[in-house]
Amino acid sequence: MKKLTIRSLFAAAAMLSATFAHAETLTLSTPDPDTSEITLAANKFAELVSAKTNGELTIKVFPNGTLYGGDPSAAVKQLAGGSLDMLLNSTSLYATFNPKFTAIAIPYQFRDIDQLRAYLDGEPGQELQSDLSKIGIQGIDLWSRPLRQITNSKLPITSPADLKGMKLRVPNNPLWVEFFGAMGAAPTPMAFAEVYNALQLKVVDGQENPINVPVSAKLYEVQKYATISNHIADAWVLGMNPARYESLSDEFKTALNEAAVETEAWKAENDAADIEKSIETLKANGMEVNELTDEQRKAFIDVATSLDAEFSALVKDQAFFDRTRAFVTAN
Repeated sequence: MKKLTIRSLFAAAAMLSATFAHAETLTLSTPDPDTSEITLAANKFAELVSAKTNGELTIKVFPNGTLYGGDPSAAVKQLAGGSLDMLLNSTSLYATFNPKFTAIAIPYQFRDIDQLRAYLDGEPGQELQSDLSKIGIQGIDLWSRPLRQITNSKLPITSPADLKGMKLRVPNNPLWVEFFGAMGAAPTPMAFAEVYNALQLKVVDGQENPINVPVSAKLYEVQKYATISNHIADAWVLGMNPARYESLSDEFKTALNEAAVETEAWKAENDAADIEKSIETLKANGMEVNELTDEQRKAFIDVATSLDAEFSALVKDQAFFDRTRAFVTAN
């Protein structure tokens, strides 16, 4: 057995000290519960980052908006200001700060998630990610999100007319207000943290989100009907405080960027597998689920098509709107 000397002990202590001096911890906030698709992805991202850095870079995930009091707009400002290290939140939220992000959510624009992923990874998505620097945020990646569906407590929705007079919670984004308002609904912008109570107290009748959200947020306790409408696409921004990003070593930056790309692919696969499971969970908890037929969906698409000029105006960048449409047509 090799005999330990004072010199070897000092050398070992120095190596240990250097390792800990190099170690870093970052916080990552998500808006949804532990079981939500985005928090599961955040944990996968943290796992990959740790593996790529031999445990020297740790990502601590905080779900449910706990680090920013559940106020998503405040979270973006805190991220830019440095009181948050990293944040995952929706592109529909970022449209409040840069209207170009509205282009992602134009109703019935993307035929499926694969096309959305290609868009996010292509030139339009990379332009949006780069534009985050204009609001003081380092964009790490854009992640796809399952298409959005409608739930409510009143009736099965099979046509736009069924939405007439329905108080529907929507994100704080004018596009949602324009689209659902055109069908006669009463769209009500509201932070998601308030949605369960609003549905329970009948302040609103329904909401719309990817189908896994009513599961993770237990909205089946306060909703009766779910409609598979696939009406709007959305995505997630993985953002970071620029100063915090620049303070990291090149090794850590590479690990973050590589882990983000790998997590996006993992997430898309996990989301696809989870859709049927989520539908079955809603049914098992007493909800009625109906899927729009092609003919029924066409009535909703017709409403969206009639609002093309309004959607273009909301993007506030005609050239980017046109590039988005050209990309979708070509792909």
